[in-house]
Amino acid sequence: MHTKVTISYRLILFFSAQAVCCSCSAQLTSGVSSFLMSDSVRVTIDQPAVFKKNKETVIVFFALPNGNSTEQTMGKKMQPGDDWHFDIQHIKAQTCFIRQQWSKKNLVVIYLENNLKSWPAWKQRHPAFQQLIPHIIDSLTGLVDGKKKSVYLNGHSGGGSFIFGFLASYDKIPPKIKRISFLDSDYGYDSSYYPKFRQWLQEVKGTALNVFAYNDSVALYNGKPVVSATGGTWYRSHLLLNHLSADFSFSKSRDDSIIIYKNTDQRIQFFFKTNPDRKIFHTQQVELNGFIHSILAGTKLDSKKYKYFEARAYADLIE
Repeated sequence: MHTKVTISYRLILFFSAQAVCCSCSAQLTSGVSSFLMSDSVRVTIDQPAVFKKNKETVIVFFALPNGNSTEQTMGKKMQPGDDWHFDIQHIKAQTCFIRQQWSKKNLVVIYLENNLKSWPAWKQRHPAFQQLIPHIIDSLTGLVDGKKKSVYLNGHSGGGSFIFGFLASYDKIPPKIKRISFLDSDYGYDSSYYPKFRQWLQEVKGTALNVFAYNDSVALYNGKPVVSATGGTWYRSHLLLNHLSADFSFSKSRDDSIIIYKNTDQRIQFFFKTNPDRKIFHTQQVELNGFIHSILAGTKLDSKKYKYFEARAYADLIE
């Protein structure tokens, strides 16, 4: 049982943005609202302009990577002198792409940014995070219209710490959580989380788990290792896969430089980017249709009109 937590809300921004999507005849309009919760968490909600209450509503909570603002995470068309962070994720354009393909569902994306621009640091600053994080998810889910709502947890880099903060708050993952996606972000995984994943995947209908990682254990920056042999997502993701393999059967395949593991019904998928040249692919996993794939992998729209780790399928939708 969670302690009741009171969180204050302060509206700081509201605007509507229109974007003409080049691959469709209709003009898609999205409404974006942004506000502060408890003066430390900035929430930005991107809702479809045409919201149909008779359809299922999927709410994706996207926890931001360390050091990035919400505007940088959304992305934009680059101009001379712009910060390079605006061109490495493009979650807003990828959201627009999914909405074009996903006509039978309302897609709402909620960006979660904190004042420290680091979810690991924010959790250290807030010892009550096991009460705060569930309250954030529950409160924001309640703000979204729709009778049938599914919640997806998603995040890049340090955003995975927010997801693990949520998981640490429960003995069992709540059944309203239908998909969990780690975009090179499961640094915090250890065996204590596995029973929760197992129970959730085995007992809750319609759940899915996606894990994206590259071989950061050999990556170099200025000739020095990026992470320790066991400190990166390559090691942590394989650890999670090994744990899952005790209870689920997986097939292994390879698509160019990506090694893919899928369980029998494709609800659990791992995407491992090989790294023979010891490069850094931390942001490319998101930029190259990674967010799209984290939502559509294992569905009927899997790899339709896009392909993971290939050219941006959403290029014409960048505002």
